[in-house]
Amino acid sequence: MNLLMADELNNWDPFRIGGGSYDPEIADAIQAVRELNDANQLAARLQSIYDFSFEQVIPFKECLSVAEKLLSIKNQGSCSL
Repeated sequence: MNLLMADELNNWDPFRIGGGSYDPEIADAIQAVRELNDANQLAARLQSIYDFSFEQVIPFKECLSVAEKLLSIKNQGSCSL
């Protein structure tokens, strides 16, 4: 599940600097996915993570799209007993 989320985040490449350039942000984003279940809250957290590192704000709508994909991966990976 973490690898799928990391792949999704690497493919996102919001600043067009190439995949593999976001390792600290990806780690923080995956932690945020573990903590949050709401797409809007996760999008805001993603926006904050990347803004902190790159001092550029990614449009919320773009972050929301990624957040929804990440939560979908999370929900597909969880099993119910």
